[in-house]
Amino acid sequence: MSKQITIGSLTMGGGAPVRVQSMTNTDTMDTQATVAQTLRLVEAGCELVRITAPDVRAAENLYEIKNELAKRGCHVPLVADIHFNPKAAEVAAAIVEKVRVNPGNYTDRNTGKWSTGGSPVTAENEGRAYEKAYNDELERIGEKMARLIDICKAHGTAMRIGTNHGSLSERIISRYGNTPEGMAQSAIEFAEVCRRQGFDKLVFSMKASNVKVMVQSTRLFVQKMKALGMDYPIHLGVTEAGDAMQGRLKSAAGIGALLIDGIGDTIRVSLTEDPVAEIPVAYDILQAVGARITQPEYIACPSCGRTQYDIQEALQRIKAATAHLTGVKIGVMGCIVNGPGEMADADYGYVGSGGGKITLYRGSEIVKQGIDQSDAVAELVRLIESDRKDL
Repeated sequence: MSKQITIGSLTMGGGAPVRVQSMTNTDTMDTQATVAQTLRLVEAGCELVRITAPDVRAAENLYEIKNELAKRGCHVPLVADIHFNPKAAEVAAAIVEKVRVNPGNYTDRNTGKWSTGGSPVTAENEGRAYEKAYNDELERIGEKMARLIDICKAHGTAMRIGTNHGSLSERIISRYGNTPEGMAQSAIEFAEVCRRQGFDKLVFSMKASNVKVMVQSTRLFVQKMKALGMDYPIHLGVTEAGDAMQGRLKSAAGIGALLIDGIGDTIRVSLTEDPVAEIPVAYDILQAVGARITQPEYIACPSCGRTQYDIQEALQRIKAATAHLTGVKIGVMGCIVNGPGEMADADYGYVGSGGGKITLYRGSEIVKQGIDQSDAVAELVRLIESDRKDL
């Protein structure tokens, strides 16, 4: 389990619910548009809202956005997304609850001194001069980070170190290549920089559009972190996942795999759609892996020749009638051959018993048999609601 930190009034890690976040796609200088989109995200269930701050002017305008949200009674924690501009990060850190910086964009860039043809450093091309230059740049990173860290300390601001595949520093690529190992090592170096300066209100992420790279780098980072006695919260997401079904499946595959491992304290589903569309997908992923239960769950067989009633139609009627029963797990099965066994994890069961009749279960116990199909959904709802009243 990761350590718990606070982001404004929101807790993250340490047993807190896995938090759902998204990012606005409005112009940060358009205060009203950004506020309106933020409010829609919050209404949909978003718990942290990230806003880009590409320059100092945009970072300063976060103050106006925050004030406008407060006037509307919205105090959702805001995260400033910073790339190339350390000064923008420093301004934002005094305004919002969290800043996100990318290690690959917080170092010496385009110097050419780290070029090794894109390959990791070998014994032949690594020497004392290289090692000194490599460590000297790490020292400069610490110096560049010092003021931002001091501001974060003074204002209680959290920081996400967000490593992205494809934007690693030349220095890291020179030794590790553009690899999961390089991503994990880049984040570890920044963790060490912050720890040496007494700052640990940190969240880390390993983002990639390639699901395997995202999963491998995150697992590797967690291993490295634990070996060093660190336990910072982890942000999960498949970046640039796309849209529609592809974007949802890639996000579910990457985020879900890590959540099942017990890794992940906050998630963002990155879709090329209205950001509000990301929120229900995030909750669906959390529900699917059992990380956060916000709706009923249905175990339903695909049906076969043994099914003697319209199970597809029945499932839709059951879902419509029980959508309000958060946390209840209902099995909808075609027949008694495999049904009772395969829905063993369900709280209630709706099982076809032939001749248009339905049998209802509470767990593995038969509650009522021979119910006419036309009455069975109402009977099921009455059973569940009666049990809930008795709790």
